[in-house]
Amino acid sequence: MSLADTALIVIDAQESFRQRSYWRDEDVAAYIERQQALVDGAKRSRIPVVQIFHVEESGVFSEASGFVTTLAPLRVDADATFRKRRHSALVGSGLDVWLTMHGVRRLIVSGVRTEQCCETTTRHASDLGYEVDYVGEATLTFPMVDVDGREWSAAEIRARTELVLADRFARIATVEQALAGPPRVAS
Repeated sequence: MSLADTALIVIDAQESFRQRSYWRDEDVAAYIERQQALVDGAKRSRIPVVQIFHVEESGVFSEASGFVTTLAPLRVDADATFRKRRHSALVGSGLDVWLTMHGVRRLIVSGVRTEQCCETTTRHASDLGYEVDYVGEATLTFPMVDVDGREWSAAEIRARTELVLADRFARIATVEQALAGPPRVAS
């Protein structure tokens, strides 16, 4: 694997989320900074940037809402853009066909929400045989309350997601590690 067969996937980094009741501002600046560093680094390294938008028939995720646009102030100059209706970006969006046509075998996964579409796409990609770098610091999520009433912080959710993905479905990587390419195997 190399950078030549790699694509950066930016999942659901869209304004629709600002319209949700669970939206919180506290982690957004750090997420935007890391996501932008990843997008800009991919462009410099000639890694294709693929933007995914989640769409629904109605509500804030519908095209008619006007919120299916890049999350401000993030700038994504995408080489390809796809729309999905499922948690995995690889279901029904055409992304899988595009990746195959472009010889992509390694994915760098980032975006919104850490434990939902980012994690689901990572698991699905791994099961399809892709090598995956999951860049948790370039994902964003929000606190959630479990069935027992305990609130899980965004940091706890990210840590849990990285725990269950690590070395099973993906390499957990920083922005810099993902952009440097896959780890070298000693000969």
